Amino acid sequence: MTDSNKFLAVIVLVIAGWLLYALSPVLMPFLVSALLAYLADPIVDKLETKKLSRTVSVCIVFAVLLFMVLLLLLVVLPLLSNQISSLVKSVPDYLSVLQSTVVPWLNSIGLPVGALDINTLKETVSKYGAEFGQVAGGIMSYIKGSGAAVLQMLTNLFLVPVITFYLLRDWDLMVARFRKLLPRRHASKVIELTLECDDMLAAFIRGQLMVMVALSTLYTIGLALIGLDLSLLLGIIAGLVSFVPYLGLIVGIGLAGTAAFLQFHEWFPVLMVVVVFSSAQMIEGTVLTPRFVGERIGLHPVAVIFAVLAGGQLFGFAGILLALPAATVFMVLLRYGLRRYLDSQLYHKTL
Repeated sequence: MTDSNKFLAVIVLVIAGWLLYALSPVLMPFLVSALLAYLADPIVDKLETKKLSRTVSVCIVFAVLLFMVLLLLLVVLPLLSNQISSLVKSVPDYLSVLQSTVVPWLNSIGLPVGALDINTLKETVSKYGAEFGQVAGGIMSYIKGSGAAVLQMLTNLFLVPVITFYLLRDWDLMVARFRKLLPRRHASKVIELTLECDDMLAAFIRGQLMVMVALSTLYTIGLALIGLDLSLLLGIIAGLVSFVPYLGLIVGIGLAGTAAFLQFHEWFPVLMVVVVFSSAQMIEGTVLTPRFVGERIGLHPVAVIFAVLAGGQLFGFAGILLALPAATVFMVLLRYGLRRYLDSQLYHKTL
């Protein structure tokens, strides 16, 4: 590559970065649609093998997704809302149980709890609970009164399915056109790396989503069998954070165990919570992860934790969401660089 070509490439990258920044408010529905199309493309491809047209296959996938969204809106969200409301109302009672049982026990084993003022905690919870309701009401009033906000939300709700439909219908065609634009000298290597990245990303994104949904279901059913009032809320929270190794187990046992003790005032339900999460963890390690994710990602648990923490530190919540997909792509490039190094004269050259 000549110096002029390098300079042109830098200019193109700068302009592209500036455009992404300037158009970021508009790009969100396109990014969401591209992610949905990427996730659904293999399902459409499988339907095409059944001698269905691409358009019919996309319509079938859209019908299934629409049913799942409606199920979420009509069944899951109201249940979650009820459990969150119940939790807010029960916090003062939980604090009373904490004051009458846990604090004396901590005193009996010699742990200093003088700084733990339950009455102050109750007042704080009541104060901020009321403020939370006022803030939530204010937000809803603003949304209702702001025509621009409502219009933007409705526009995104309309655009996402429309853009997803067209991207999904033409996905294979766009990929083929992109490959034709690659420089012929490097086309085969770039295609090889992109296929490897796609394989690892598919293993992570699609596989991990299935694992998270399965774990959320297992946690929720297990906690409901125990009789825990917050089974759905705690099961979903533990399932969502399970993309970090063992974090779902730790968070789930901590939150559900505490909720079980505060609800039943006994230690046996806490033991059952440990049994539920330990059993689900065994099922994940022996069935779910090998079945849905497999060993194709190749990220060590320590590397996963570091990637999530680094992504959060650098880019906030969006960085946490994109940390592991970015890490999988980085692993592909790192392995490619390692293979090149092991085949190079620098590695084989001896003194």
